Amino acid sequence: MPDKRLCWSKRSLALALTLAIGCGQAAWAQPATDLLAKVDPFVGVDGGGVTGGNTVPGAGAPFGFVSLSPDTTNADTNGYDSRSPIMGFSYTHVSGTGGSGKYGNFRVTPTVGPLRVNHLHFGKTDERASPGYYTVGLGNTDAERIKVELTATRRVGLQRLTYPASAESHLIFDVSSVIAMRGRGQRVRLAKVELINDHTLAGEVTVEGGWNPTPYTLYFHAVTDRPAKAFGAWKAGQGWMETKPGVGRSEGGVQVKSAANRLGLMIEYDTEREFSNRLGAYLTFDTTANRQVQMKLAVSFISADKARANLDEEAPGWDFDATRRTTEAQWSDALAKIRVEGGREEQQRIFYSALYRSHTMPHDLTGENVWWTSDEPHYEDFYTLWDTFRTLHPLLTIIQPQRQRDMIRSLLDTYKHTGWMPDSRIAGANGMTQGGSNGDILIADAVSKKLGGFDVNLAYEAILKNGEVDSDKPFMQGRVLKDYLKLGYVPFTETRSASRTLEYAYNDFAIAVVAKSLGKTEDARRYLARSGNWKNLWDDAIGCVRPRYPNGEWVENYSCTYEYPDRSGPWWDAVFYEGNALQYSSYVPQDVAGLMAKTGGPDGFVKWLDHLFDGHYSQSNEPDLLAPYLYIHAGRPDRTHEIVRGLMAKHYRLSRTGLPGNDDAGAMSSWYVWNAMGLYPNAGQPFYYLSAPIFARSQISLESGKTFVVSAPNTSDENRYIVGAKLNGKPLERAWISHDELARGGVLELTLGPAPGAWGKSLPKPPQGL
Repeated sequence: MPDKRLCWSKRSLALALTLAIGCGQAAWAQPATDLLAKVDPFVGVDGGGVTGGNTVPGAGAPFGFVSLSPDTTNADTNGYDSRSPIMGFSYTHVSGTGGSGKYGNFRVTPTVGPLRVNHLHFGKTDERASPGYYTVGLGNTDAERIKVELTATRRVGLQRLTYPASAESHLIFDVSSVIAMRGRGQRVRLAKVELINDHTLAGEVTVEGGWNPTPYTLYFHAVTDRPAKAFGAWKAGQGWMETKPGVGRSEGGVQVKSAANRLGLMIEYDTEREFSNRLGAYLTFDTTANRQVQMKLAVSFISADKARANLDEEAPGWDFDATRRTTEAQWSDALAKIRVEGGREEQQRIFYSALYRSHTMPHDLTGENVWWTSDEPHYEDFYTLWDTFRTLHPLLTIIQPQRQRDMIRSLLDTYKHTGWMPDSRIAGANGMTQGGSNGDILIADAVSKKLGGFDVNLAYEAILKNGEVDSDKPFMQGRVLKDYLKLGYVPFTETRSASRTLEYAYNDFAIAVVAKSLGKTEDARRYLARSGNWKNLWDDAIGCVRPRYPNGEWVENYSCTYEYPDRSGPWWDAVFYEGNALQYSSYVPQDVAGLMAKTGGPDGFVKWLDHLFDGHYSQSNEPDLLAPYLYIHAGRPDRTHEIVRGLMAKHYRLSRTGLPGNDDAGAMSSWYVWNAMGLYPNAGQPFYYLSAPIFARSQISLESGKTFVVSAPNTSDENRYIVGAKLNGKPLERAWISHDELARGGVLELTLGPAPGAWGKSLPKPPQGL
């Protein structure tokens, strides 16, 4: 075993301190501030665990990797809790996720007074945020309060700090920081920092644990806009601190040369124990007269030199406000993809806050692929497709089609170089697979909607492997196929057996869709047949899905209305992942007609769905999100209208607890975006259900330069039923439209009333099958 003690060493240089000498405008006419002002980045930040939104309030660019945001003493995966003191501001976060989280790297804390690195937690005043910007007054007293302002580009975070008049104002860099999550999750294996001169430092950290066990190494390069009067490195543990001041102190802005100005520090963490030791650097400034200090820090997965290049490319100057305006212009362009009119001001603000959160993940790390050599776009932090395939990616297909193409190309490039297309991927490695191989559905969605721009044959190769090859690591990639192919279901002896069976069946349907598009008739026939495997777990006697043993016998002592077995451990060990039998029994997106037949035809199906919504449906998680729209297949769009309106009003609010559960990288937010416009996708299939919008007009900007408008001029809380519709001036009696109809542009006119009428009750029902 290596020596786990904290020690100083020139030789190993696991952490080195070196002292050296010197060394958009938006496309819309509407002003950017009009839409930016409608976004509240604090919506959904609080709650914690499954019930909290876990969103990130800090500054970032659309899909940018840098997410410069406050970390608090008590927090979940987002690093933030409104009720807790702020410890500092780290540069990397995931937004809206559950599980064990990742990141929280390179925390920087501004302080005044005597130098200290322990017990850094401060109260806050005047905390505000908008897209691309965050500000807070940090300090426990008025005398020590520091105005912190943050903005960011894709790989760079900028801080503008206004200190009180003080001769001892500090920047404390914690190179070993992570999102702590009360001691759970990540552990630091290695940390390094190098002070290049009195205003420049660089370093790296290697972290393991969190959503996947694979370590990642991240580098940084940071610069301040003025020299520090003193600087150095520090190491600390519980209740103790050691500092190593820089030998070449700055005098009058000129660094003093020293023959003995190279020092070494090393720290090793015992990764078998809870992380406790920390490592970092400090810069001290005299802000008696000049109270403002600016700092910019860039990150890279490749090297500290690459981080420096990123800094030079994205933030070469010191105009904080200009950088903020550039990022705001990017956000304005993203928000302007959908413009809404009418409704209440609160509803518009909830909508644009949701649209904002639909542009946070996955992170664009093109140019940062350290894991293999490729010229393809590269995205990390698909966290996870099990969440986002349902609502987020179909939304991006319409309003950010090139982003969606690039994300698919990145997933396919990952398959090409690793052997599997992941369902979850973060920080360069696959994360835990929650159910099926849901990249299959992304490909089917793109193919059926004619997105184009990626290698369809490579995509088919990737998803066919998911359907044919038993995974070598089923917890991380692919599927458990041996018993599924033999029995037609995943048996009770496997974890998540019932939910996996249902998800695998829909994944098989997705493969059939792509096979048919490529003229692979036999493959399409075979996989379409496999997509009916959900029926092998349907128990007609009780009217829902029921797990079975390998010998075909039903699991005993079973009910549709409770989870079996009672969950005493994690969802991973349950029969249904993050849901119960009745919720998952509604998850047959490919064969609603078959599900309807199982429940007694249209009337029986409506009663069955009513039972689901009588206390068994959950908006806090994804498995049954499609369920409100299944009424349309039975000719009862009025029930869809009632339920969707009720869910939006009950679960989405303009508050820090304003989300029904984890936002899951924008999955829950994009659900609201769709429903507020009166549209909803059945992911993997080329049509959209219709419901009663809350806005009088929603205009979607399409890639073709055309627009698609949903017009409902008489919508209100009372008028919540569609009683008539026209598409481009022609009567529309069905409660759905095709993707082609939307993509061609035009106007969908909806007439709403206070009571349901005959609209949408007749055929044709939404198209399904091949």
